[in-house]
Amino acid sequence: MGAGLLKTVRVTLAGALVLFGLAVTAEAQTLASLPAENGAKVLGDARPIAAWVTFCQSYAAECAVDRSEPARISLTPAIWATIVSVNRRVNKSVEPKTDMEHLHVADRWDLAEDGIGDCEDFQLLKRHLLAEAGLPRRAMRMTVVIDEKGEGHAVLTLITDRGDLILDNKTNVIEAWHKTGYVFIKRESQDATAWVSLGGVTSPVTTANR
Repeated sequence: MGAGLLKTVRVTLAGALVLFGLAVTAEAQTLASLPAENGAKVLGDARPIAAWVTFCQSYAAECAVDRSEPARISLTPAIWATIVSVNRRVNKSVEPKTDMEHLHVADRWDLAEDGIGDCEDFQLLKRHLLAEAGLPRRAMRMTVVIDEKGEGHAVLTLITDRGDLILDNKTNVIEAWHKTGYVFIKRESQDATAWVSLGGVTSPVTTANR
């Protein structure tokens, strides 16, 4: 990852958490406001996005599954504060551009090393930083959906003891998966470097929107 961007995000994150403590700002969501929800049901195997396969060849550690890690995140006020802060900071720090605009390719997954990225790059960077902060990568799964425009889109699913929560670059609000309005297609498996189906009928070839 680009040292400049990562350092900036880490510094601003650290500063935010010092000010944040276990409380949240008036505009932020609170842990207490999250109801207990059911997670999305896994329905079988699914074919991965092609750009994810290429990403895993270059960033193997980002795709590896450690089955000794917890399969769910136990939310505490401190962990919730970290999640909210990382989500906001990455959404603010990365400049949104499609891969075609940025790199002149249809779809490429990376960690927004140059500070520019599209939907999946936002989510991969969030997961990278949350894993560095101690959250189990196994409980943070890249997920493909059909968005409100009928286009392929990538979000990050946090599998928690409050249900499946979605981090999205289109909003700073962290929603339960079934409240996003998206059609959920598939996500990374928790048990292998592979993907599983979430029941959506039509799978996009790419997730290359902003």
